[in-house]
Amino acid sequence: MTASSPSFKSPRAHAPTTTTITTTTITTPSTRIISSAQPYRTLVTAFLIWKAVLFAIALGSTLVGDAYDTSADLLVHGGVEAATTGQQRAQQPLGLSGGLVSRFASWDAIYFLSSAKRGYIYEQEWAFGAGLPIVVRGILQDGGVLPEAVIGVTVANTAHFLSVIVLFRLGQVVWRDRTLSLVTALLHIVSPAGMFLTAPYMESSYAFLAFTGYLLFALSSQAESRALARDVYLVLAGIFFGLATAFRSNGILNGIPFAWEVLRHLPNLPHKPFDTIRRLVALGIGGICVALGSIIPQAIAYGQFCSGASGVDPRPWCEAYLPSIFTFVQEHYWNVGFLRYWTISNLPLFLLATPMLAILVRSGVEQPTSARQPVIAAKPVESAQLTSLVQSAAAAQVVLAVLAIAMYHVQIITRISSGYPLWYWWVAGSLIRGEKVGGYIVKFMVLYALIQGVLFTSFLPPA
Repeated sequence: MTASSPSFKSPRAHAPTTTTITTTTITTPSTRIISSAQPYRTLVTAFLIWKAVLFAIALGSTLVGDAYDTSADLLVHGGVEAATTGQQRAQQPLGLSGGLVSRFASWDAIYFLSSAKRGYIYEQEWAFGAGLPIVVRGILQDGGVLPEAVIGVTVANTAHFLSVIVLFRLGQVVWRDRTLSLVTALLHIVSPAGMFLTAPYMESSYAFLAFTGYLLFALSSQAESRALARDVYLVLAGIFFGLATAFRSNGILNGIPFAWEVLRHLPNLPHKPFDTIRRLVALGIGGICVALGSIIPQAIAYGQFCSGASGVDPRPWCEAYLPSIFTFVQEHYWNVGFLRYWTISNLPLFLLATPMLAILVRSGVEQPTSARQPVIAAKPVESAQLTSLVQSAAAAQVVLAVLAIAMYHVQIITRISSGYPLWYWWVAGSLIRGEKVGGYIVKFMVLYALIQGVLFTSFLPPA
């Protein structure tokens, strides 16, 4: 993917500039010309083509033969009980549609669909966010397992499309550059998260909510002269970030923009006490909303496992200084913890994650120090706040990369990075400037997503 009439200036530029794009053409590998004058039509077309490719991969996997693991088939055939106990009822052939659905309901999707059916029962299920099960259960309260799987796929793809649109809008607010925003949104469509943005997983919903939080945060900078509107935007941003955290625990990192702004405005307290206190209160409420996305599920689990209401002895994590079922389950059942994943056998997974880790770190370091920052000459306060947002977004994704290296099952970085906007901006800028690294990254994204789709739908690692 390359672009003509580049407007996104090099980080080496001596002075930042802002350019308004009216019509720009983007040449894709298929040599088709897509006009940024019709961005939404372009995004819809690209989205449908990419999803058709992924669905074709899933369909092809059903024609090749049975998957390595048939838990999803049991889920579709016999419901939650069959999937969780292995007791299989008398089966009828799933058929093409049922077989296709079962390929999407692989890996952790089994936990999400089971929780959507009957809530959390087993302790290890608390390792997964409650957001998607709650949404699916709310949409289809009394449906069978097959409809729930279909609803899960529908929710995931709808959220992915909405996240594309929100990311496009976010780019316009922050950068005032339609071409950059369009390329960024197109990159999110072909994210290396691939099938995880199509199957009933948390990633697409997380991205939609997180991008919406960033958009609301950015819009607060435009409302600087209207204090009430500014504060409402900040609180709403915190609410959306908190909802994102209910889907994926790494959403807690979206509290960084709030902390960043608090530190930036504290020195103004002696000079503008009333306005500064008001702003700090709004930032504090927003930050609390982010944290509640993690605290509320932990409190519910504490009441279930630590109060004696369940009729069983309290679990070991109940006595911790900061009791967290999520941390305990991750350590106890999945061996997640500081440097626990650093074994020789896991070296291939670290190598697999290296490209995405490198992209996150490099973009996180280069973008905030680039001369190409959001600058609106007539509104220096707004420019400063948008620049601060870019810097805090960079910090969040660098922290995510460090945590993935030190704490997580590192291979998941390729999918959980899909909900962080800054690296998309950085790659888009590289493409528009015609730098080779941008083209290499796009090739990596597409190839990784396609290969991952084949492996995912065949229940083969890594996923």
